[in-house]
Amino acid sequence: MDKDISLDGQKLHYTDSGRGAHTLILMHGWGCDHTTLASVERVALACDYRVINVDFPGFGGSPEPAEVWGVERYTQLMEKFVDALSLTDYSLLGHSFGGRVGILFSSRHPEVRKLVLVDAAGIKPRRSLKYYLKVYSFKLSKRLMYLRYGREEAERRLDVKRAKAGSSDYASASPMMRRILSKCVNEDLTSVLKDIKAPTLLIWGENDTATPLADARKMEALIPDAGLVSFAGCGHYSFLDNPQGFAAVLTSFLKA
Repeated sequence: MDKDISLDGQKLHYTDSGRGAHTLILMHGWGCDHTTLASVERVALACDYRVINVDFPGFGGSPEPAEVWGVERYTQLMEKFVDALSLTDYSLLGHSFGGRVGILFSSRHPEVRKLVLVDAAGIKPRRSLKYYLKVYSFKLSKRLMYLRYGREEAERRLDVKRAKAGSSDYASASPMMRRILSKCVNEDLTSVLKDIKAPTLLIWGENDTATPLADARKMEALIPDAGLVSFAGCGHYSFLDNPQGFAAVLTSFLKA
């Protein structure tokens, strides 16, 4: 069932299905919405879970934030969401960007029953000297453009430059969501992994180039109660690349 809720003026769209004793909250990746995780939702429903599948602000049926949000603000919204629905026995599943929120949320909420991270983001990649030279050159250019054109016109011109130089996710996003993406991708959650108390399942595609398997191994080493399952020949959407294998692994974990 499709639903909407307003939390501190921010509308959040979600679906709420099933009547199981346990609840699983699904959180999609960047550039997606709740429909991307439809196959995962079906697996959880078959395990007799109540499944809540959200559209993060800026995606699907949830409008963009009015300000530049980072992972912290998205996590705070999910905390308010859980409180508003009076959820007590719940687990989290996050794919890619949704994994960032799942990591931060679980690190400070020991009541989370189980955590599933699917090709999750959260480990800041190692950067080359060339990368940092590019970043600092861009920052200098930004300062000069502010002085020359003023803030509004400078930001319009900078958005054009960012779209040409950035990823496909960046290029397809609105100006506000581009700024949010830039803020989120540079946040490193390594330091909070040790604080996750929930049993954690990591599911990964071995050919994932967006969030490499090395990230999963680091998460497995740092999260106290974590196990990793990886699928050969699968990429960043392992649940779509190997739906049967994914369903078997997730079912075993949810029913354990």
